[in-house]
Amino acid sequence: MPRSVKILHTEPVTHDVRRYRVEKPDGFSFEPGQATDVALDKEGWREETRPFTFTALPDADTLEFTIKSYHDHEGVTHELWSTQPGDALLIDDSWGTITYKGRGVFIAGGAGVTPFIAILRKLAADGRLDGHTLIASHKTDEDIILRDEFEAMPGLTCIWTVTGEESSPLNRGEIDKGFLQHHVKSFDQKFYVCGPDQMIDDIKATLKDLGADADGITFEE
Repeated sequence: MPRSVKILHTEPVTHDVRRYRVEKPDGFSFEPGQATDVALDKEGWREETRPFTFTALPDADTLEFTIKSYHDHEGVTHELWSTQPGDALLIDDSWGTITYKGRGVFIAGGAGVTPFIAILRKLAADGRLDGHTLIASHKTDEDIILRDEFEAMPGLTCIWTVTGEESSPLNRGEIDKGFLQHHVKSFDQKFYVCGPDQMIDDIKATLKDLGADADGITFEE
């Protein structure tokens, strides 16, 4: 049963990503990495639900979403960009298959990093980030979500690559077989993959080809 929650605070993360802090209903629970179906609680939008990941920790007093808005069409994320504190969202129960299953490599394409935010924040809070790696692909340097926060997490190795900025000092190009062979020391570990559907399929196939255990690859289904 969807519940109406008020937006308490919004702030920019990048030029097209914003953080939304909202009320947390009594008894509401989720695991880091899980998501919920969200709609704007206003006329004409209540049936337009979209899945968004919780990015605060489960024991926080409020809920948080970190959402990329697509302004090339007047959809939910475009409309969400203009919301203000006091406006309301509808949220459903938590769901999702991307939950932490052990030390490994997190591979994200663009906004696909959002399921990893709460997981990595939880590991950082518990002092258990040593040996974990985040590999994230974005179009440009300015598109990188929470770069400063991730790079400041003790024990987390961050590897960035950009696909649409020739002048970037970061790695260039897709996360393909050669890229993974160069940057991943061992394929005998857990892998977490999130991004566009085709990217997920390609990386899953590549990881298996490189010797990763299929049962050790976690992705959103």
